[in-house]
Amino acid sequence: MSPARKFRDLSPSEIKILTGNSCHCSDWSKIRVTQGFDPSRFRNVTFTGIVRLGSCSGTYTDESGVTSECGISNAHIHNCTIGSDVLIRNIGDYIANYTIEDNVVIKDCGRIYTEGRSTFGNGTEVAVLNETGGRAVRIWDRLSAHEAYIIALYRHRNKAIEKIEAMISGYSESVASETGTIGRNSRILNCRRIRNVRFGENSMVEGTMSLNEGSVNSCAEDPVFIGPGVIMEHFIVCSGSIVTESTLIDKCFIGQGCVLGKHYSAENSLFFANCAGFHGEACSIFAGPYTVTHHKSTLLIAGIFSFMNAGSGSNQSNHMYKLGPIHQGIMERGSKTTSDSYLLWPARIGPFTLVMGRHYKNMDTSSLPFSYLIESNDESILVPGVNLRSVGTIRDAQKWPKRDRRKDPEKIDHINFNLLSPYTIRKMFEGRDLLKRIKSVAGAVSASYTYNNMMIKGPSLERGIQLYQTGINKFLGNSLIKRLEKTEFKTNSEIRKRLQPDKSHGNGEWVDIAGLIAPQRVVDKLLDDIETGKADSLEKIGNEFRTMHRSYYDWEWIWACERIEQEAGKPVSRFSSADVIGLVEKWKKSVTELDRMLYEDARKEFTLSSMTGFGIDGGAEIKKRDFEQVRGEFESNSVVAAIQDHIRKKTALGDELIGRMKKVK
Repeated sequence: MSPARKFRDLSPSEIKILTGNSCHCSDWSKIRVTQGFDPSRFRNVTFTGIVRLGSCSGTYTDESGVTSECGISNAHIHNCTIGSDVLIRNIGDYIANYTIEDNVVIKDCGRIYTEGRSTFGNGTEVAVLNETGGRAVRIWDRLSAHEAYIIALYRHRNKAIEKIEAMISGYSESVASETGTIGRNSRILNCRRIRNVRFGENSMVEGTMSLNEGSVNSCAEDPVFIGPGVIMEHFIVCSGSIVTESTLIDKCFIGQGCVLGKHYSAENSLFFANCAGFHGEACSIFAGPYTVTHHKSTLLIAGIFSFMNAGSGSNQSNHMYKLGPIHQGIMERGSKTTSDSYLLWPARIGPFTLVMGRHYKNMDTSSLPFSYLIESNDESILVPGVNLRSVGTIRDAQKWPKRDRRKDPEKIDHINFNLLSPYTIRKMFEGRDLLKRIKSVAGAVSASYTYNNMMIKGPSLERGIQLYQTGINKFLGNSLIKRLEKTEFKTNSEIRKRLQPDKSHGNGEWVDIAGLIAPQRVVDKLLDDIETGKADSLEKIGNEFRTMHRSYYDWEWIWACERIEQEAGKPVSRFSSADVIGLVEKWKKSVTELDRMLYEDARKEFTLSSMTGFGIDGGAEIKKRDFEQVRGEFESNSVVAAIQDHIRKKTALGDELIGRMKKVK
C-alpha cells in the first residue's frame, strides 16, 4: 500500500449509506477513507477501533470464472488498514490488527488476528540435530542452509555463533510488531484460525486449520501455497514452497521451493531449498537442499542430510542413551536409504553412499565415499567406491539442477551440484589411502577386513582402490583440461605459466556446508571476521557465502593443482607438454572406463529378468514388445544415449588438447 495515500473522514452521506447497509460503528470518526471509497460496497460490517479503508471500485474473478465486486460484507473489522480493491466476505469472528494491502481476497474465514507483539516466527529456536537443544538454530526470514550449518555444527566457534545469534535477535526485533501484514494480491480462503502471521505478496492460503506465529514469505515471482488441513506453529515458509494436505508443522523453517504434503509431520526441523516430504515424519532434522522422503512409516530423526532420498520405512535411532536423546547422525550429500533401512546414531555416512538393511552398530564411512553399506545376517558389509559406477548416481546428479523449483530472483541457498569436487575427491584420496593401509596392516591378502564395525571383503577392497583412483584421475584431468582450454601454446614455459595458480584461497581441505562447497580456510576466515566484527551483519555474512559460491571454479584449480603435483611427483613449474599429454591419456582412460561401467549398469535395466511382469497374457515376444513400448529400447534410452555421447565428446576433448600439446616446442 502506498505510504503517500491520503485518508479523510467519512461524510454524513457516506455514514448514512453504511448504516443503511447494516454496517455498525460506535464512533464513525475513527473510520478514515481514501479517494474512491464507495460505501455501497460495504454490507453488514462491524467496525471497531481505528480503521482505514481504500477505494473499492474493482472486481475479482476466481479460477472458475465467477466475478465478485470488491468490498466488505458479513465481517467484523478491528484496528485494520485495508488497501484498494480488496474483497472480504463472510468472516465468522473477526479480522483484527492487520494491514491488508491492495487486491487481497479474504473469504469464508473464522478469525484472523494479531495478538500482542509478534516477531512472526523470527527468532524461534529450533532444536535441530540434538533434541535437547544443544545445537538449536534461531530462524529468520532469509536463513540460508550454510548459515544454519555453521550455527548448528560449529559450536567450537562459540564466540562467532553468539554474534550470529545476536544479529538474528536484532533482526527479529526489527520486524516485531503488534500489526500483521497481508501482502498485495494474496488470497486467504476458508481458513479457520490465523494468529500472528505475516503474509508476503501473492500468498495463497486455502482451507488451513490453524496458522500461529509465523511468516509466509511469498513473492510475486514465486508464490507460496498453504493448503487444506494444515496446522503450523512457530514457522517460516519461504518463496515458492507448498505446504498442504493436512501437514503438521511445529518450530520449523521451510526454505525456497520445498513441498510438504500428504499428512507429513515435522517438528524442530529445518528444510532448505527443494526439499520434499510426504506421508512420513521428521524430528529435529537438518534437511539440506534436495532432501526427499516420500513414504509412510519413514522417520528421519536427529540427523543432517542433503541430496538424500529416503526409502520407505527408513528409520534412525538416537535412543541409545542414559542422559537423554543426545545422539546425532550425519549422512553426507547424495546418500540414499533403501526400504526398511535402519541406522543407529551416532553414525556418519560418507557422501553418495547407498544404505541397505539394518545396522545396529555405530559406524563411520566418511572417508569411503560412493559406497554400498549392506546388511547381511546382522553384519554390516561395506563395498567401497562401487556407487561410482552406478548409472543411478549419474542420473541423480543430472536431475538435481533440472528439479530446482525456485523462481525467486533472489536465491537464499547457494547450491553446488558437482558430483566430483574438491570435497568428494578429497574423500576419494582418503578412501584410497585408507584401503591401502587396511590391506598393509593385515600383512597379507585376506578374504575380508574389519573397519569401524564393518566388514570389507578382499575383492571389494581391491576394487575400491581402483575405483577411487579412476575417480581421482577423472577429476584432475577435468580440471587440467579446463585450465588449458582455448589457448595455443608455443613453449613449455607458456604452459607452466598458465598452470600456475593465481591465488591461494583453494589450498587445504574443502567442506560441504549444506550444499555450498568451499575451502575450509575460507569458511574459517569468515568466522574470524564475524568474531572481530568485520562481518557485522547478516547481509555481509550472506554476501560472503555468495562470493564463495561464485569463486568455486577459481579456487577449484588451486586445489586440483596441488593434487596434480602430488600425483605427478613434481611441481607444475617443471611440467612439459609431455607431462600434460600423459595426464590427459590417463584421464581419457578413466573417463571411458567409468562410462563403460555406467553403460553396463544401465544395460541391467533391459535384461530379461527386468521384463518380468510385462506381456501379461503373451509369450516371450509379446513380453519383449510390451517392455519396449513402455520402457523403450536400450540404445535409444536417453541416459544410455547421454553416456555414449559423453564418451565421444570427452574423447574428442582430450584428443584436441593432446594435438595442441604436440605442437609445443
